[in-house]
Amino acid sequence: MTAETRGQATRALAPLQPLLPYALRYKGRIALAFVALSVASLATLAAPLAVRGMIDHGFSSESSGAINSYFGAMIAVVATLALASGARYYLVMTLGERVVTDLRTDVFRHLASLDAAFYDTAKIGELVSRLSADTTQMKAAFGSSASVALRNLFLFVGAIVMMVATSPKLSGLVLVAIPIIVLPLIASGRVVRKRSRHAQDTLAGANAYATENLAAVRTMQACGAQQSTIGRFSRAAEGAYEAALAATKTRAIVTTIGIFLAFASVVAVLWLGATDVLAGRISSGLLSQFVLYAVLGASSLGELSQVWSEVQAAAGAAGRIGEILAIRPKIVAPARPVALPRPPRGRIVFDNVSFSYPSGRDGAAIDRLNLTVEPGERVAIVGPSGAGKSTLFQLLLRFYDVSSGSIRLDDIDVRDLDPAALRATIALVPQEPAAFGASVAENIAYGRDGASHDAIVRAAERAQATGFIAALPGGYDTRLGERGVTLSGGERQRLAIARAILADAPVLLLDEATSALDAENEALVQEALRGVMAGRTTLVIAHRLATVLEADRILVMDGGRIVEEGTHASLIGEGGLYARLARLQFDAGRAALAAHDAHDATAAE
Repeated sequence: MTAETRGQATRALAPLQPLLPYALRYKGRIALAFVALSVASLATLAAPLAVRGMIDHGFSSESSGAINSYFGAMIAVVATLALASGARYYLVMTLGERVVTDLRTDVFRHLASLDAAFYDTAKIGELVSRLSADTTQMKAAFGSSASVALRNLFLFVGAIVMMVATSPKLSGLVLVAIPIIVLPLIASGRVVRKRSRHAQDTLAGANAYATENLAAVRTMQACGAQQSTIGRFSRAAEGAYEAALAATKTRAIVTTIGIFLAFASVVAVLWLGATDVLAGRISSGLLSQFVLYAVLGASSLGELSQVWSEVQAAAGAAGRIGEILAIRPKIVAPARPVALPRPPRGRIVFDNVSFSYPSGRDGAAIDRLNLTVEPGERVAIVGPSGAGKSTLFQLLLRFYDVSSGSIRLDDIDVRDLDPAALRATIALVPQEPAAFGASVAENIAYGRDGASHDAIVRAAERAQATGFIAALPGGYDTRLGERGVTLSGGERQRLAIARAILADAPVLLLDEATSALDAENEALVQEALRGVMAGRTTLVIAHRLATVLEADRILVMDGGRIVEEGTHASLIGEGGLYARLARLQFDAGRAALAAHDAHDATAAE
C-alpha cells in the first residue's frame, strides 16, 4: 500500500477518531469481544484442515473408521464457531448501542449548553435529525459494521497465512491480486463519504421543514397551505431519496467490483491448482484445503469492501456530529466564578450598556443605557415595540453578553458569575410561556425536580391556576399536549407564573405576564403577583399601562434608551411618549366600550 493510499484511508476514517473515547470506556467488553472473535476465527480456519484430512485419508478402505473422527471434529468446530459467533455478535452490538446512547446524551447536553445566539439561526428540525438519524447511522459503525469488519479482517489475515503455509506457489497469485482489489476500494472512499454526507444533509433539511410546519399545523391549516406544504416536503423528501440513491449506487458499484475481483482470483488459483493435481505435484485434499482458504479470504475481502462503504457513510454522519460538538458556547462560566452573597439582595445595575444582536439587525438594540434598581424595588418598563425592553431581560439573564458597559447583580459583574448561579436568582415569566408535553405538576416544577406536591399546589393557588387545573381530567397529573397546545394562552401564562412562584427567586422578571388574560383573570393574577413581588426586586414589562400603575418607578424606553422616568401621574403631566401611549390606549379602550354599548343597544331594539 502506497503512502498516498494510506493517507487516503487515514483521512477517510479521521471523522470517526473523536468517537473512539466513547468505545474505550468499555475496555472489558471490547476485550471479551476480541476473545470471542479470535475463537470464532480460529474455529473457521480449522475447518479446511479437517476437510483436507477427510479427502486425503478418510475415503480409503483401510482407514474407513477415521471418517467418524473427522466428522466428529467438524461438529466440535461448528459448535465452537456458533457459540463464539453468538457471543461476539452480542458483545459488539451491545457495545454499539452503548456508545451511541452515550453519544446522543453528550450531543444533547452540548446542544443544551449552547447560547441563544446559536439558536437565533439554527434549525431545530435539523438538529433533531443529527441527534437521531446521524447517531443511528453511526451505530452501524460501532455495532454491526464493526463486528463484520473485525470478523472478516481476522479471517482474511488468517486465510492468507494458512494459504502461504499450504502452498507458497499458489499463494503468490493471490497476494498479487490483493492490491488490485484493495486500491479501488480505498480510492472510492472519498466519493462514498461525500455522497453519504450529502444524503444526510438533504434528509436533515427535509426533517427541519417538517418539524417547523407541524409545530404550526393550526396556522398551516387555517391558511389553507396544506397542499403547498405537502408538495414542498414531498420535493424535499424526493431530493433526500435521490441523494441516498446516489450514495447507495456508489456503494453497490464498489461492492460489485470488490467481490468480482476477489472471486475471480479464486477461480484463477483453482485452475492452476487443478493442473498441479493432474500433474501429481499436490494432492486433491491439499488443493481443497487451499481453495477453502482462498474462498474464505475472498469472501472476507468482499465483505470488507461492503463494510468499508458503510464505514464511509458513518464517517459522513460522524463529521456532522463533530461539527456540532466543535461549536463552542459564547456564554460560559468563568474559570473562577465569583459567588453571590447569601442570601442575594437583588440589586441590579446597568452601567452604560450598549448591545447589538449578533445578526446586526436594526442596529443597536440597547444604546448607552444606565439603570439602577434597588433591592425590593418594583420597576415597570414601557415603550413601543422594538424599544429594547425584552432585550434588557435577555442581557440580565446573560443569554447574550453586552457589547460595551457592564451589568451587575449585587455589585458583581454578571460575566464573573456562573450563568447557572445567576439564573437561579432570577424567576422569569415570559410573554409567550413555554409548556411541555408533560403533566401539569411537572410543568409547574420545571427546573425544580425536588419540589413537593404540596409546594406545587400552593404555587398554583397563588397563580390563580387551581380552577382550570381542577377541571382537567387528571388534575395535576394530566399530561398536556406538545407545547401545551391543549391549554389556552391564559392558562399557559398562569402555569408560567406558578413556575416563577415556585422558584422563589429574589429577582422577578415579568414580561407581559398578564397579556393573555381576560379582565377578570387579570385582576386575580395581579392580586397574586402583589404578594409574589413583595420583598423581591421586580422588573415588569407591560403594554397595558393599567398593569404598571402600582410600580415604584416607570421607565419609558425608545430606541434602546430610557427616554422618560417617573410615576404614572408625573409622566402623564410631562406630556411625552408615555402620555401619548396612555392616550392612544385609553382612547382605544373607550372606542371599544362605545362599540360594545352600541351593539347591546341594537340587540335590545
